[in-house]
Amino acid sequence: MKMTNGINSWKNQLTDTLEGKKVTIIGHDNIEERYLKKMDTEEKLEVLVKKLTKDKKTIATMESCTGGGLAYEITNISGASEILKKSYITYCNEAKIELGVPKEVIEKYTVYSAETAVEMAKAVKNLASSNIGVGITGQLGRIDPNNPTDELNNVWYAINNDGKITVNKIKVADMKRSKQKQIVIREIIETLYNIA
Repeated sequence: MKMTNGINSWKNQLTDTLEGKKVTIIGHDNIEERYLKKMDTEEKLEVLVKKLTKDKKTIATMESCTGGGLAYEITNISGASEILKKSYITYCNEAKIELGVPKEVIEKYTVYSAETAVEMAKAVKNLASSNIGVGITGQLGRIDPNNPTDELNNVWYAINNDGKITVNKIKVADMKRSKQKQIVIREIIETLYNIA
């Protein structure tokens, strides 16, 4: 897949920062094309819920820019109560810190970073005593005056699956925030479907 300018440089830096953890990079060129089409997201979620239920595995989420959208989609599926243990919307830095994200990580790497997403996934997994923790952080639509950065319309998410960490970065086009969130949530569901 064709990558956007600069991705390789931060990919190398990120790999070092996360001590060689698996890092998956999602390019910008075709993500909207993939997800603006009618997708079988609900069908994949049904399979995911059944698989986690069969394996006696649970999931918990800590969401920022998606505003609880991932948990909402999961709870649309019959049987979700068997696998979804907890879900938090942590829209400000303080909320993330209260739930266990180290303040030092946010100050060093910014709240919109792979490192923060990893800590969010770890924190929510620990809080819920779940097998899987998902952390989502990003800046959509406008620059956050409380956390100024050039990472506009970039979203980081991390999945901690019994200690195995997957970190993804999504770059979405400038469009209505509701559509951006839909794209991000569908990408996360796709990743969960493939790794859980």
